[in-house]
Amino acid sequence: MIRSLRYVWVSAVVALTLLMFLSLPVLVAAGVAWGAAVFIVGLIALSAHDRYQLHRLLAWTREPMGTPLPTARGYWGRAFAEFERRSRQSYEVRDRLTHALGRFQSASQAMPDGVLYLSGAGTIEWLNVRAEQHFGLDRAHDLGAPMTHLVRNPEFVRYLQSRHYGEPLVMHAGRGAGLTLQVQVIPFGEDQYLVLSRDISQLERLETMRRDFVANVSHELRTPLTVIDGFLETLSDGLDDFDHDEVHRYLVLAHEQSGRMRRLIDDLLTLSVLETGAPAPVEEGVDVADLMHEVHKETELLSGGRHTVTMKLEGGGVLHGSRKELHSAVANLTSNAVRYTPTGGHVEIGWRRRADGGGEFWVQDDGIGIEAGHIPRLTERFYRVDRGRSRETGGTGLGLAIVKHILTRHQAEMGVQSRPGAGSRFTVRFPPARITQD
Repeated sequence: MIRSLRYVWVSAVVALTLLMFLSLPVLVAAGVAWGAAVFIVGLIALSAHDRYQLHRLLAWTREPMGTPLPTARGYWGRAFAEFERRSRQSYEVRDRLTHALGRFQSASQAMPDGVLYLSGAGTIEWLNVRAEQHFGLDRAHDLGAPMTHLVRNPEFVRYLQSRHYGEPLVMHAGRGAGLTLQVQVIPFGEDQYLVLSRDISQLERLETMRRDFVANVSHELRTPLTVIDGFLETLSDGLDDFDHDEVHRYLVLAHEQSGRMRRLIDDLLTLSVLETGAPAPVEEGVDVADLMHEVHKETELLSGGRHTVTMKLEGGGVLHGSRKELHSAVANLTSNAVRYTPTGGHVEIGWRRRADGGGEFWVQDDGIGIEAGHIPRLTERFYRVDRGRSRETGGTGLGLAIVKHILTRHQAEMGVQSRPGAGSRFTVRFPPARITQD
């Protein structure tokens, strides 16, 4: 640029010098007045030419971006060429910045977290889609609006105005039902703020489940331990005061309670393996008829002759999966049927092939039944319709939770039909991909 300016000045001096030399012959031939007149006319012409070129340059600056620069000769041509070069460089820089900004915005849009920029005055300058969802905003209408006028959560307003952003804020979103957000404000640049938001609703639910789980396990283990401790304390304090039959009865009851704790611990370990996503056991071909006969015998033994246990087989087939897990799921359903069916009742287990190539297993009883409001929660850990009866029958409250995870691993689904006093029917449907012919 400096060289170009030097060239312009040198060109101007050369033009004036030439004009003076052109005026000298007129000055000698016609006198000073005519020589001066020619020199002045030349200056006016040069000035008019410069003003014209300057006007062209100013007119170009008012044209849309990308309009070609005017052409000229001499030092104005050199000046125009320099302007064009600098303009081209500016366009290239602008394009690079625009491309970089576009990539940054695309990356911000793809983020699972909300990203929002605030000015020093607290107005919204930019936000991604996730931030719109988190705060209930609309980019088309809310850009430029004060953030605190749109998000009126008192905790958020206080946090934003406090200017102390060392720790994130955990808040419940007002417009997003059920959303719990972790919000962090990060100052940057010249009095600007980056607001990051993350949906931690699932983490909060998991933490609640963890606390409930620990509380439930503690409660479930405390009850049999209290009973065992009471029996042992009674026997140790007055062993000589009890006859053989009473001692035997206490020991049998203590043994039942220890068995209940053992079953609870076994179920907890099984559920832990299923819930932590441990690799599934090696799959094998399970003969459905053999599995059904095995479960039928176990159900009869569990019933001890108190119920009529029947089996229906409508077609066979090979079920591909973990035999151990499939046996556990079916046995949990049949044992529940036995426990919740009064003496003299009927329990039916069955299997049939569906027309689409899949398979369907069911357990049906004429027991106490389940109210409709309880059915959606049956597979929750430790959820019991009747806690007192469940403890009497030796249930751990984890059986159906285990069944749910096993069926999920085998791409199966379970349906429940039940009415109080009319019994229940649990149906498990396996997809065609899991079933092959014998």
